[in-house]
Amino acid sequence: MINCELVENRIIVWSIEDSKKLFGGGYYGKPIGIPKPKVEEIDAPLILDLIEGLYLLENKKITIHKAKKKTSIKELVAICKKEHYDFEKKYMVYKDFRDKGYIVNPGIKFGCDFAVYEKGPGIDHAPYLVRVYNRGEPVTSTGVVLAGRLATTVKKQFIFAVPSGKKVEYLALDWWKA
Repeated sequence: MINCELVENRIIVWSIEDSKKLFGGGYYGKPIGIPKPKVEEIDAPLILDLIEGLYLLENKKITIHKAKKKTSIKELVAICKKEHYDFEKKYMVYKDFRDKGYIVNPGIKFGCDFAVYEKGPGIDHAPYLVRVYNRGEPVTSTGVVLAGRLATTVKKQFIFAVPSGKKVEYLALDWWKA
């Protein structure tokens, strides 16, 4: 088990060796101050976001402490709900991709919820951009065009993820030049 500390809305892995293990074992987190890290270059603590932390906590890969008190899954979920709009749905999509072996990073720089890799950052480019939608949430024609423009500009496939019950349904969009 890797020990971590909850500081505000981030989880920190202080041990450099543990940081290397987590990053090297699934590209979890971001080493502080290293923009495009390689495992052997990690010489700084690792920062995990809350979604990653919950996934790792549920899978018994890490323990999390705040003020020297162990944080439970229930406590972390409560924190996640305060920090993330529609947390349960986003976590369900994150978990589904991770459980299928994909590497999932925040997609904020692409204007979506997640960037999803098949192999990992630095090995391949994220072929998928994912936006989480609620069932029944309208998707406008403008929204589809914006998603298409974004995805084709960065050479990625845009995926609408719709959590429903205990499963996630996906709609992937491809654009063809006429």
